Amino acid sequence: MSNEAHAQGRPPASATEATGAPEAPKLVIQGASMQYRGPSGTVTALRDVSLTLGHGEFISIVGPSGCGKSTLLRLASGLEEPSHGRILLDGVELAGIPPKVGFMFQRDTLMPWARVDDNIAVGLELGGAPAEQRSARLAELIGFLGLDGFEKHYPATLSGGMRQRVSLGRLLAYEPELYLMDEPFGALDAQTKMTMGRELLRIWSTYRKSVIFVTHDIEEAVSLSDRVVVMSGRPGHIKAEHIVNLPRPRDFRGTRLLPEFRELCETIWDQIIGSASGVPAAAAERFGA
Repeated sequence: MSNEAHAQGRPPASATEATGAPEAPKLVIQGASMQYRGPSGTVTALRDVSLTLGHGEFISIVGPSGCGKSTLLRLASGLEEPSHGRILLDGVELAGIPPKVGFMFQRDTLMPWARVDDNIAVGLELGGAPAEQRSARLAELIGFLGLDGFEKHYPATLSGGMRQRVSLGRLLAYEPELYLMDEPFGALDAQTKMTMGRELLRIWSTYRKSVIFVTHDIEEAVSLSDRVVVMSGRPGHIKAEHIVNLPRPRDFRGTRLLPEFRELCETIWDQIIGSASGVPAAAAERFGA
């Protein structure tokens, strides 16, 4: 441990600092392909996808509809096995669904018969939180997410944004090491979506867990991420990767006014247009593809 770390009473920043050995990435996808059998024959959803996610890194994945973004998340979660290739979590190849991986879907999966506090408490139970600590942790999460006063409300009485806050609360209660988020704000209106984006940035800044965030919204991807991965049309493969060199902490709205933000969004947009249509981006834009 460094003298500075010891003096401040904090652990080493990484395994590299502690042992001199490089720390394994949080997630590694090596040459993953995915095929499905359909009524008209075999469909290749993903082809030779390789991706590395570091500890505490926030990656967004964008691409045209049907390019396999959600399929990639299911492979990373262990819900499905790749037809070819490997998925490694903390250096260990996935075999089934691993613990401490949290998945958040576009539409909330709240239990309609359970109140807000009970829905969040499910995450505490699944995460193995000691029974004697659950009440305090539950109160902490409810306050952190701005849900005070709504603890005893049922999901049907909440707005879409508040329901997604409850879903985030359940995910935080589970305390995953890897967050997989499949368009979690896609069904929300623009104002609520912006609010939830700010909320997610605040949560990520607090806990600094590894995140893969799938979205169709390029501005959302750039606003949130350390890196944006652009996928091609089906069969999906990685067409480009962009490091987002915008300072953190970020103002989720103010960041969008920066010229470098606009330039990166335009670059990604051009790549997606060309990928979706199968023709050069300039021609695709001219013909409205």
